[in-house]
Amino acid sequence: MGIGQIVMEIPPSAQNPRNSEGSFLTLQDGRILFCYSKFIGESGHDDAKACIAARFSEDEGYTWTDDEIWFSPDEFNALNIMSVSLVHLPDGDIGLFFIIRYGWHDTRPYLFRSKDQCKTWEKPVCCAKGPGYYVLNNDRVCVTSQGRIIVPTAYHRMRGDDQIKWNSFDGRGIPVCFYSDDSGVTWKESENYAYVSVPGSRSGLQEPGVVELSENVLWQWFRTDLGCQYQSFSIDNGLTWSVPAPSLFTSPVSPMSVKRIKDHDLLAVYNPTPRYNGRVISGAGDRTPLICTVFNDKSLKPGKPVVIEDDFNSGYCYTAVHFVKDAVLLEYCAGSTADKGCLNRLHVRRIPLDELYKKVE
Repeated sequence: MGIGQIVMEIPPSAQNPRNSEGSFLTLQDGRILFCYSKFIGESGHDDAKACIAARFSEDEGYTWTDDEIWFSPDEFNALNIMSVSLVHLPDGDIGLFFIIRYGWHDTRPYLFRSKDQCKTWEKPVCCAKGPGYYVLNNDRVCVTSQGRIIVPTAYHRMRGDDQIKWNSFDGRGIPVCFYSDDSGVTWKESENYAYVSVPGSRSGLQEPGVVELSENVLWQWFRTDLGCQYQSFSIDNGLTWSVPAPSLFTSPVSPMSVKRIKDHDLLAVYNPTPRYNGRVISGAGDRTPLICTVFNDKSLKPGKPVVIEDDFNSGYCYTAVHFVKDAVLLEYCAGSTADKGCLNRLHVRRIPLDELYKKVE
């Protein structure tokens, strides 16, 4: 089914109800590191206990080691830790980002630094100085050609004074970017933030991502309940952002992932609205199908859609994208109704780039 092959699947179990939101990195010795959120206990809700687990591949992503648990929320006296981003920092160190959740009043992204290829980690640095609820999706941290690190988050305010209960959460997201020009030692907030006020919208602008289009020019996108991904641009390397507007990428309230393949080619992985590829998909859920498309960074117009997975009993979302020598690795949630939620099962798919380009020609 779909393009490429599934090379790893991590299903839920009674004491491991959810596996989700990962990121990849290639180490100096050629091994590929994969970290993800592994939920432990009886619940897979966002405020339940999750650890950061790691696996390795020595053969370009075909086979993987068993789990190693690297971080636990108990180490931080936190409710939860999740949503990993792995990047090579400008100074040559490795950066591991994830959010630490203490409650609706305080959920923020932190940077963990390794100077020895992930053997040890330094004391974490918080990227958002003021407390608040900041959502950083997995595999979202961007390092620009100028060496600036961009951490795109969505800020959600508290609607009540209960720091734990769901009814304190305001779902309307306000994107706020944090950046560092000294390889993550210190952090600043962008001078303005993107905001949309549309009557009836309950999402606002959620789960942003950023990719560099050219020197100093950045493209930021957001999931919405308005029928598409919205977008905003920066022409000063993330200091300021344009007023958000609809993009050409149709979408339900589900995240999109974008990475550069080469030259002017970008790869987007997302859930379109039920009409795609010239036909209507009857009965499709919000996060089915999962497609990818190759497109040009000048037009930002989706190219020919390629189906990755389209089982109507499953949902697909929160994709991590990583390029190896001749292929792309995609990690995404792929839970079914039998799994009691789309977030609970994890797939890693390997797609040869020549096969991908044949599909989009």
